[in-house]
Amino acid sequence: MNLFDVYPLFDIAITKGEGCRIRDEQGNDYLDLYGGHAVISIGHSHPVYTAAIARQVQTLGFYSNSVVNRLQQSFAERLGHVSGYDDYALFLINSGAEANENALKLASFHNGRRRVLCATNSFHGRTSLAVEVTDNAKITAPVNANGHATFVPLNDLDAWHAELAKGDVCACIVECIQGVGGIRLATHAFMQGLREACDAYGTLLICDEIQCGYGRSGLFFAHQHLGVKPDLITVGKGIANGFPMGALLISPRFTAVHGQLGTTFGGNHLACAGALAVLDVIEQEKLVENASAVGQYLLDELVRFPRIKEVRGKGLMLGLEFDFPIQTLRKRLIYEQHVFTGSSGTHILRLLPPLSLSFTEADEFLHKLRKALETA
Repeated sequence: MNLFDVYPLFDIAITKGEGCRIRDEQGNDYLDLYGGHAVISIGHSHPVYTAAIARQVQTLGFYSNSVVNRLQQSFAERLGHVSGYDDYALFLINSGAEANENALKLASFHNGRRRVLCATNSFHGRTSLAVEVTDNAKITAPVNANGHATFVPLNDLDAWHAELAKGDVCACIVECIQGVGGIRLATHAFMQGLREACDAYGTLLICDEIQCGYGRSGLFFAHQHLGVKPDLITVGKGIANGFPMGALLISPRFTAVHGQLGTTFGGNHLACAGALAVLDVIEQEKLVENASAVGQYLLDELVRFPRIKEVRGKGLMLGLEFDFPIQTLRKRLIYEQHVFTGSSGTHILRLLPPLSLSFTEADEFLHKLRKALETA
């Protein structure tokens, strides 16, 4: 049996990671400015994290959600405190896409509606309803195209208001910093106005914090820069530093109904042990504050690069837009300078390093980017 050919692959096999560095099977070291799609939040192989996983798997790796799981309860309490959402409830699942699926389902249960407003250039996942509210027809199969989604330009409040006024919108789902969409930021005025409009029309506001959340923006959630409080908040990626996990934060306006939501593996003992260790490290090492400081330093330095058209983002979620296609530049960074970055579309480099990235490592990246650009 062969692997199904899903992704175009770089011809590199990564075998080891530590902090913000990774190593391939030939022994080459790389600076990791991508963190495996923003998944590595506290750094590769952090000793607090690996010890927590090891201890838990030696005791109990998994048991059903039909019994009490004290680790889930501890994680909910810790996450509520760290994020500032003590009064919200927590539903644990396995991925960001599942978090968005369940957020949309819960919103529809709540108000009985079925239409969803989502932003152009959005990405919310690849599962059934999540992919329907993702603005990419290439990954939406005919079976997913069920007419639930209406795409509206980000920050065009009048356009969103006009759709909401029709009175049939179940939920609005927004990434306050679009990831796949090119590190586009929602504005303060837009999110404030959208919150007010959702309240006026009985529509639920969902903030997708799967990529931009969990400290990456320099606050725990990106929407906290904009002074809004969503009804539902979805998280994933960095929540357990690589162990598959997702979560849905649910406002007190929702009443739980047994059987409406469910999961087999969600919130399992290993995932919770990893997620608790991530919160320990985030707090002890002040990684949210580090993301803010190092991210601002990178942004200030990158805007001086003459070949970069625009730098966007907050914290350690940055998009570097060039006036030329960046495929060759990205390959030079990987194969010649040994730096991993991401991309968005054809002209944007995407930086999503671990939140532990140091100023020294930031300077190393800036130096290597300059060298790569000399021949681009």
